[in-house]
Amino acid sequence: MNYIEPHAHMVSRTTADYQAIVQAGCVALCEPAFWAGYDRASVDGFHDYYRQLTEYEPARAAKFGLPHYTWLCINPKEAEDAGFAREVMAIIPEFLDKPNVLGIGEIGLNKNTRNELAIFEEHVEIAKKYDLPILIHTPHLEDKLKGTKMILDALKNAQVDPNRVIVDHVEEHTAGLVLDAGFWAGMTLYPESKCTAARAIDILETFGLEKIWMNSACDWGISDPLAVIKCAVEMRKRQHAQAIIDKVIYENPHKFLSQSPNFKL
Repeated sequence: MNYIEPHAHMVSRTTADYQAIVQAGCVALCEPAFWAGYDRASVDGFHDYYRQLTEYEPARAAKFGLPHYTWLCINPKEAEDAGFAREVMAIIPEFLDKPNVLGIGEIGLNKNTRNELAIFEEHVEIAKKYDLPILIHTPHLEDKLKGTKMILDALKNAQVDPNRVIVDHVEEHTAGLVLDAGFWAGMTLYPESKCTAARAIDILETFGLEKIWMNSACDWGISDPLAVIKCAVEMRKRQHAQAIIDKVIYENPHKFLSQSPNFKL
């Protein structure tokens, strides 16, 4: 089966993972900017990270014939120091003309603080200024519902086009909120948190197939770069037709990502 991996943090993965996902049928991969496992201490650190996302990782993926795309931002885990965050955001525009950049992301909230919300809103303004799609991180379980509501309110106030925004890491209690508001929803398949394959398929069967995708968000924690294709196999076991599987793992991400002129297959 051909599929798109729309959210993977390959800076934390080995070349063997690139090889494995290509062999499994992955035809394109997208890597949002994220936390490095520690708070970076300088703007120069982010400058180097953006170079890694726009230069080194695309070259590494190309060795396996895999198109690599990215999203740029300062992640909400590092947004509490608003002054520092704004210094980092000031360098983002110099990377937006790189050929693999799709938009702004993954922005959002971590602890649902006032500073995080302010930096989120300023990222949204950058996306609006440069006419870019947005990929959003929602908080972990204990704060997810509150954070998702805060994010949706902020997006409404900013008058962004919901068709150009995907709200990621949805679960059973937030998927309906996101989809009913007209936004795209992303389900993250984690072995220990977020969605298992079974839960993700339950969400699809409950909320439908429109404006929704699945991703592995594989990183330096317990995660699986093959989670999407494994979930597709589980969909087969539940007797879902191949056309339905293809819509979720290929057609839907292709439709959303193609809103960026840089995304080409």
